[in-house]
Amino acid sequence: VENRGTLNATLEKITLTESNNPAIKFTSSGLEEGSELNAGENATLTVKVEYDNNVTSQPESTEGTFTVTLDYSQKEGTSGTPNTETAADKLIATETTTGDGLYADDYESGRYIYKGANPNNYITFNDETWRIMSVESDGTLKIIRDTSIGNIAWDTSNSNNWTRPATLNIYLNNDYYNSLSSKAKSLIQTHTWSIGLVTINNSDLAAQIESEKSATWTGNIGLMTLSEFLRSNTNIEQCGNYSLNNTNKDTCKTTNYIVPTSGYLWTVSPRASTTNSVLDVNSYGNVGSLYALNDISGVLPVLYLTSNIHLDGEGTSTDPYKIVS
Repeated sequence: VENRGTLNATLEKITLTESNNPAIKFTSSGLEEGSELNAGENATLTVKVEYDNNVTSQPESTEGTFTVTLDYSQKEGTSGTPNTETAADKLIATETTTGDGLYADDYESGRYIYKGANPNNYITFNDETWRIMSVESDGTLKIIRDTSIGNIAWDTSNSNNWTRPATLNIYLNNDYYNSLSSKAKSLIQTHTWSIGLVTINNSDLAAQIESEKSATWTGNIGLMTLSEFLRSNTNIEQCGNYSLNNTNKDTCKTTNYIVPTSGYLWTVSPRASTTNSVLDVNSYGNVGSLYALNDISGVLPVLYLTSNIHLDGEGTSTDPYKIVS
């Protein structure tokens, strides 16, 4: 039992149903009426299921059901009201127009994006460090893992079609997804992703974004688009599109938190001029492309968190945001 709220609670009543099978005996332990459960803490209720030794013959029914109802209330003497501020509300309140931080997106109305060398967008998810990329217009949070899960081929058949489905698509939404904790999986919002083709050396970021939106895919876990990488830079004058970023890569790599410290990172964006190349970013600050079957690029999983969560913390590396409900 976990208290995901912001108030301390008291267990007022435990209701246990009677066994509907005389041969099966249920008992519980570990929680008592009047016990307290503080915000952010958890407790364990143990249910023991056993064959009743008073039964002397095999019954016709070999199944039984048992229900436990736990009625909690706000702990007496605890001040405050439940936290109704959503994660989106909390983050949007920190909006800035200068330096590292959360900015209103110039290209998509109602969306906010984190920019800079090291904005306060750290969040703990699946007991790991992730970064919040954006607050979406629907209230969901788009987050990206802070470190790569390893170098993996985008598609071993050398196709840049994510919905084929690509090798990496299958891995992220099956093996990797299933490796997450049950709590983490419950927080993921299935979402629509932009996976359209990107033209090399595109100097018009607005046009590139529209091109990315020309094809979509719906799923649980994906990768960043190329435009999301470019929009994460505070130095828009020098780094605001594909061509500018590569021309000024030595500067651009110092003002974008997604630039890897070493190696390469895949995006979800396929290259328009070929059927086997995918856009990548690297530690030199460059944007380039690699064959989809290439396994030298790292993978930063990206996903959406549901809109009904609440956050504690300040988003710094030492006090990352924590999901409390």
